[in-house]
Amino acid sequence: MLITLVHIHVKAEYVDAFIEASLDNVRNSAQEPGIARFDFIQQTDDPTRFTLIEVYWTDDAPAKHKETAHYLRWRDKVADMMVEPRVGVKYSAIFPDEKQWGYPA
Repeated sequence: MLITLVHIHVKAEYVDAFIEASLDNVRNSAQEPGIARFDFIQQTDDPTRFTLIEVYWTDDAPAKHKETAHYLRWRDKVADMMVEPRVGVKYSAIFPDEKQWGYPA
């Protein structure tokens, strides 16, 4: 499993538009066969900061995700809404692992 946390800082005037655009991406991403989980969270003490929690079954799933129409649409739509470029940090799952997550056989 590969986990990526994508940290995003949005300009205050675009928070609502960013959420709307991101929900389209998140809902569609969660349906991809290579994705175990795709969460979208907002920081409580600073509503201009968001994190995407992307959990992939395989190492090639992130690249496949970045080829989808919904990701490309999201990427282009939100690019000018950000204070700074988004930052993705990659992690490996220790617990739960694929077995606890219910990796598809």
